[in-house]
Amino acid sequence: MNILICDSYGHLSEKAAEMIARQVNTKPDCVLGLATGSTPIGTYAALTKLYEAGKVDFSRVTSYNLDEYYPMSPENPQSYRYFMEEQLFRHINIRPEATHVPDGATDNPSATCADYDRQIEAAGGIDLQLLGIGQNGHIGFNEPGATLHASTHLTPLTEDTIAANARFFSSPEEVPTHAISMGMGSILRARSILLLISGKNKHAALSQLLSDKVDPLCPATFLKLHPCVTVLCDREAYDG
Repeated sequence: MNILICDSYGHLSEKAAEMIARQVNTKPDCVLGLATGSTPIGTYAALTKLYEAGKVDFSRVTSYNLDEYYPMSPENPQSYRYFMEEQLFRHINIRPEATHVPDGATDNPSATCADYDRQIEAAGGIDLQLLGIGQNGHIGFNEPGATLHASTHLTPLTEDTIAANARFFSSPEEVPTHAISMGMGSILRARSILLLISGKNKHAALSQLLSDKVDPLCPATFLKLHPCVTVLCDREAYDG
């Protein structure tokens, strides 16, 4: 695991965008795994600037997002599909049909989850998976627990995660209590992983990641089993 400490969130975002652009430029038809949440917003803005400057071309890229709330319509402004359109997809030249987000409106979550994993496998697997981390160490919506799911699955959200996501909704009652998420096995099958960690409130999760334990009560620690992980953290997250 390669740990890079950045002076600020802005520096972290620019560095992450450069690494993603390098992946695309090295393999123009690569498959990117993408994340939502507040941490990648700066990265997506920096990627948009690189695209506008002619430094990266997404026309042959395919993307798969980590997760989506359930139940959730893609037209809902709080959906992760809507988030990705607003933060990245409509600002770059990626083909709409090449962007994939789990279907939060499905009436058959089990079949949808199995099909999502099959789609990723058929695309050749994920070349670079972008990740954030929750305060409780969750990755995607793989929440702390005695066991973790390997494949894409429908999962209940913990009270901590629901509370953390409440800031994006008009009222706590509107926050979804479930989500469809790639499993830890799905994530670990990516050829390389880029984890972004920003802010003092992520210091405890980062400390667990840097410990010598692999613990399902901190799902992020499973990333230590992967041979090619880069962690970009800002000084606030690192120093606490």
